[in-house]
Amino acid sequence: MCGAVAAPVRGPSAATEAPQPPEVHRAGHTGRETRGGPWIPQRGTTRSSEPSGRRSEAGPHRDGPRAPRAGGSGTRSHRCSPALSVPFWPPLARPRGAELRYAEGPDRDHVLAASWRRRPSGLSPCFHPQAAVDSGAQEKSSADPLSAFLAWCGRAGVELNPKVRLSREGAVAGYGMLAAEELQAGEVLFTIPRTALLSQHTTSIHALLQEAQESLQSQSGWVPLLLALLHEYTASSSHWQPYFSLWQDFRSLDHPMFWPQEERTRLLQGTGIPEAVDKDLANIQLEYNSIILPFMETHPDIFDPKLHTLELYKELVAFVMAYSFQEPLEEEEEDEKGPNPPMMVPVADILNHVANHNANLEYSPHCLRMVTTQPVRKGQEIFNTYGQMANWQLLHMYGFAEPYPGNSHDTADIQMVTLRRAALQRAKSEAQQQLVSEQWDFLCQLEMVGEEGAFVLGWNEVLTEEELSMTLKVLCMSEEEFKEYKEQDGWEDDSDEEENSTLSNEALSRLKSPCKKLLYDSVLLTLESYGADLKAEQDLLNNKEAYEKLSRREQQALHVRYGQKRILHQLLELVQ
Repeated sequence: MCGAVAAPVRGPSAATEAPQPPEVHRAGHTGRETRGGPWIPQRGTTRSSEPSGRRSEAGPHRDGPRAPRAGGSGTRSHRCSPALSVPFWPPLARPRGAELRYAEGPDRDHVLAASWRRRPSGLSPCFHPQAAVDSGAQEKSSADPLSAFLAWCGRAGVELNPKVRLSREGAVAGYGMLAAEELQAGEVLFTIPRTALLSQHTTSIHALLQEAQESLQSQSGWVPLLLALLHEYTASSSHWQPYFSLWQDFRSLDHPMFWPQEERTRLLQGTGIPEAVDKDLANIQLEYNSIILPFMETHPDIFDPKLHTLELYKELVAFVMAYSFQEPLEEEEEDEKGPNPPMMVPVADILNHVANHNANLEYSPHCLRMVTTQPVRKGQEIFNTYGQMANWQLLHMYGFAEPYPGNSHDTADIQMVTLRRAALQRAKSEAQQQLVSEQWDFLCQLEMVGEEGAFVLGWNEVLTEEELSMTLKVLCMSEEEFKEYKEQDGWEDDSDEEENSTLSNEALSRLKSPCKKLLYDSVLLTLESYGADLKAEQDLLNNKEAYEKLSRREQQALHVRYGQKRILHQLLELVQ
């Protein structure tokens, strides 16, 4: 029997402008955590210490010098994704998502229809596997992957609530988990014993991994799991083969890392994803050559570099990015130990994503349980969520993005060096340019800015408010003001400092004129990095015929670009 667990924590309410049905997105199998893949610094990460808040582990800005802030999401269910404040992949706990924000924008209907993503399916009942499978579905043969997986789940001790069923009919696409009867909030949908999880501790080569743990350490923290997957996926006698049989198309995941470089650059220019992917690929190869290959060479009876190739390793990296989970630390452990390693959760990874989710994964010492977070009607699909993630995160980590205005957690970035560039452009003399350089150096010393950092903008506020507020303040100082401020090391006694550092949209509109002008110029410079203007892309979204002619990759990239540009144009209006 599974031990007691904390009650599920619900996502925050949305800042909705008009009530709409929740928008559903399928996970990444036809193409499915932080611009930073496992190995790269994050752009656009947000921070908060409240349960309903933003992500904290990754720090306030991409590649910035400041240490990650304390605090957590307060959630109990986390997909695994990298923390992007450092190069490589330290797993990042993903907070659960919130309801969607709706606003004026392009016609949604044809966009939503094209946005749903198919995902491989499978469900795991406990004692009667076939009872979980819809009688009209295609998987009637006991030899098919789903039936084999269900039988494996029964042997593994996975328990499925008889009130849920697996069916293609009624799901967004492919298989889905649906309520066969009405469900109340707090009902357990399925229970998974920890022995059924696939991790570095449960793999058949766990003893080898334990023995070599020192040599397998990396910034990503994913090497042991990836070695386990390399072995189990290719071993015909693996205990986990029924699980892998459900993922027959995982080798065709459509993350941007698998797009041709030309296409990636052309479609995602300005979003920051191409630069992130380049770092991902370089570091994947480095990790494979420096850690994976040496380990395989010491165990030739288990591994063969001709079979366990760099290409397979990269595909498994994407698999872990898209489908692994990371167990959150207890609050008292957060300051004492690093994040838990990722693991594969064979049943939970089948649920698909919706922002206003109705189920949540909970952890206890002996098992994991999926529990409803709200009542579910008979016939309704049951969804987990990947968290409060911007569209660039969704596309980079999972291979899809939410059409505007579906993603209330979308963000746009202004590179920190762009503010310096705007300040230098307005400097009218060499002395003023020298002052800007000194001010920038001072901000670097305060760890407010970095050469690869970014200020992060949300729909309703600046998410890196402390950094942007301080940067605007310092760069807009006169020589005399800056001299006095520098003498105090930036710690002047200002009773209004804390209050004024919160840059809500209303606060942005009240900035002093020099700060508004600097921010306005910085937004214009940022918009220049994209390949097309906002109106052209809005026209494309509004043209159903033209939109449907786009490839899937073109559609997803369009959603990322359009959302970022809308946020940037909103800021332009606020500081005009």
